Amino acid sequence: MHSFVYEAQPMRVRFGAGAIDELRDELTAIGATKAVVITTPEQQELGERVNGLLGPAGLGVYPHATMHVPASIIDDALAFIRGAGADAVLCAGGGSTTGLGKALALRSDLPIIAVPTTYAGSEMTPIWGITDDGVKRTGRDERVLPRSVIYDPELTVGLPVAISVTSGLNAVAHAVEGLYAPDASPIISLMAAEGVDKMLGALPAVVTDPADLDARADALYAAWLCGATLGATTMGLHHKLCHILGGSFNLPHAETHAVVLPYVMAYNLTAAPAAREALQRATGSSDPGTAVAKLGRDLGVPASLSELGMPEDGIAEVVRQAVDSPYSNPREVTEADLRGLLTAAYTGDDPRGDYR
Repeated sequence: MHSFVYEAQPMRVRFGAGAIDELRDELTAIGATKAVVITTPEQQELGERVNGLLGPAGLGVYPHATMHVPASIIDDALAFIRGAGADAVLCAGGGSTTGLGKALALRSDLPIIAVPTTYAGSEMTPIWGITDDGVKRTGRDERVLPRSVIYDPELTVGLPVAISVTSGLNAVAHAVEGLYAPDASPIISLMAAEGVDKMLGALPAVVTDPADLDARADALYAAWLCGATLGATTMGLHHKLCHILGGSFNLPHAETHAVVLPYVMAYNLTAAPAAREALQRATGSSDPGTAVAKLGRDLGVPASLSELGMPEDGIAEVVRQAVDSPYSNPREVTEADLRGLLTAAYTGDDPRGDYR
């Protein structure tokens, strides 16, 4: 076994159906007394419910979180929170809400509590992202890691099936990159493989019966593992491309991850035998990238970047940004490789194409 370093993230987790009812205890546990709840406009009703559960500790709802965390919204949200006199921020929703919460923590050092209602797993990472003038910047900072996470599968029962699937595949992408990251460890690899296995098993069950609480719980558990994998390792080609695609073209976050993932898997796993073997076991296929692509399409995931609204002439811009900003990856990446991979993802071609 090779040498490695493993560092656990300092965080509380409360997991289980009805866990949201213990919200006030979680606020006390992190040493806070009053909080503002942030959500997207679509989840304001959830935000109002959560604010009500806080009782006198709930100081209101800021319902303007949006994907990719535009820099312009951070100042507005911070002014609302400071005006309310909150000493904590409660993020109720998916990756967009958690992303805004992290940006607020980065700017203010306010602690955040995450209540995820999707399966992206970003609540488990110290990774932040902010988009300004069409460019998405990302970084790592322990200050943005939620102090507490409440996983309540009952809150995800109403999550539309399409979003359930794409956010679940977004989580799988975290685990995949963790398996071949340069700072991976045996502990992280176990978590990643378990996360992929549980998520790929849970998503078809969620599609079959969206009210299946056991399947929803399995998906949340998988999201936890996949997110923790990403939080402990270095991102590679997949996340680099998706950050560029989202920041430059405002493509939907989870759907972009779901479309791009099989192509990056097909490209990178040729240079990452241990990751390939782990994913072969998790997917039950000798070709994990193709297996993930097939599952996604069987479950209704868009087949191409063009379906998400990306302009074909945008491929050159993505290649330029990716080449200009070096990143860790198990396989060397050339401009020609990137053009081939992105063209295949744009058109929805077979992931086993010539670009590999």
